[in-house]
Amino acid sequence: MRRLRAAAAAAVAALTALTATACGGGTATGGGSNDSPKTLTYWASNQGPNIEADKKILTPRLEKFEKQTGIKVKLEVIPWSDLLNRILTATTSGQGPDVLNIGNTWSSSLQASGALLPWDAKRFGQIGGKDRFVSAALGSTGARGKDPAAVPLYSLAYALYYNKKMFKDAGIERPPATWEQLVADGKKLSKDGKWALGAEGSNLVNNIHQVHVLGKQHGADFFDAAGKPTFTSPGAVAAVKQYVDFMAKDKIIAPGNAEYARNQSLQDFAKGRTAMVLWQAAATTFASHGMKPADWGVAPVPVPSGTPGVGKQVNSMVAGINLAVFKNTDNLDGAVKFVKFMTSDAEQTGLNKAYGSIPPVKAAQSDPAFARPETAVLRDTLAKSAAPLPQVPHESQFETTVGTAVKELFADAAEGRPVTTDSVKSALTKAQQQMPKG
Repeated sequence: MRRLRAAAAAAVAALTALTATACGGGTATGGGSNDSPKTLTYWASNQGPNIEADKKILTPRLEKFEKQTGIKVKLEVIPWSDLLNRILTATTSGQGPDVLNIGNTWSSSLQASGALLPWDAKRFGQIGGKDRFVSAALGSTGARGKDPAAVPLYSLAYALYYNKKMFKDAGIERPPATWEQLVADGKKLSKDGKWALGAEGSNLVNNIHQVHVLGKQHGADFFDAAGKPTFTSPGAVAAVKQYVDFMAKDKIIAPGNAEYARNQSLQDFAKGRTAMVLWQAAATTFASHGMKPADWGVAPVPVPSGTPGVGKQVNSMVAGINLAVFKNTDNLDGAVKFVKFMTSDAEQTGLNKAYGSIPPVKAAQSDPAFARPETAVLRDTLAKSAAPLPQVPHESQFETTVGTAVKELFADAAEGRPVTTDSVKSALTKAQQQMPKG
């Protein structure tokens, strides 16, 4: 989700070396049991402004589940900075929860560990079937050709946020729909110490999110059908160069953004120093910096031409949180009931309202809360023009190696060093060489 950091991407790399071990009690073979049918342990990720806020949101729902089923849920909300390491420890030590949240970009790497319960057609049938879920969200639940390792819980997508006053002062009537328009508008906006577009140049995960989308628009996937890296393909090189060129060539991103990694671009936007930013569900952050809803607008992320859609018109990665069950839970039936409860229409509506995310359950999206301008753009993007990050076992290493390559290219741009097609290809060649073999 939007709070993921590069450290998490690096930590998950170790998962591919793991094999499934005892976790959360369960059976010695890791097949799951119902030895403790009256309790469940749930690790929830920190989605709200703080852990206490999450507890306040989740506790009434868990009490409702207990009233319905007689199953007591032991809740622990875990910060993003600790979540991956906690999961790794649980996978190796045999001490962990029954149900947990995972970042959806981790799905394939965690699936490769063998520690998560597969969701085959029969098990999906127990929670109402796959058809209840948005297909894009299902695309981030595990490797292609395998049963999903998790079920979508919260969904997000990227949008283009723009400062209405800065646009008006520059004589720009509407947000850009294409990258050509964004660069042209950006040159009008980048003056007098202010800049057009914000970026998080040192945030490896955010770098990957952006170049993944641009790669799709250039016809590149960064991995081939067999799961082998293709970082140096013409489309991948063009995607990375286009993103870094917003600073290096077009001069619409401030050089200082090369060092940003902790959402500083959102603060710049809220303070009127930057006119646009590409982000997921930013309204709460803007408000925390004193910005009023009337001060900003939201639009789909630009595409090469025309309108967003599939293929080369993809304009967002599929962001979000999945709900997973450890394979050897000692309350297998209760865990499946809990997933069914958390993905019910009513709970999906309430939970996603509370967190500002989009329900991956189709029926829940009909609530008026998801028709507001910001959430409507996110909802439509998720449904029509978002694509999941590569669902391959080494996806996490991709985030680390290519994310670092983009970071280093931004550093070159900030220092005035030339960023050429050859230098981009060289950086991506180095990244590809760092990937695991086989």
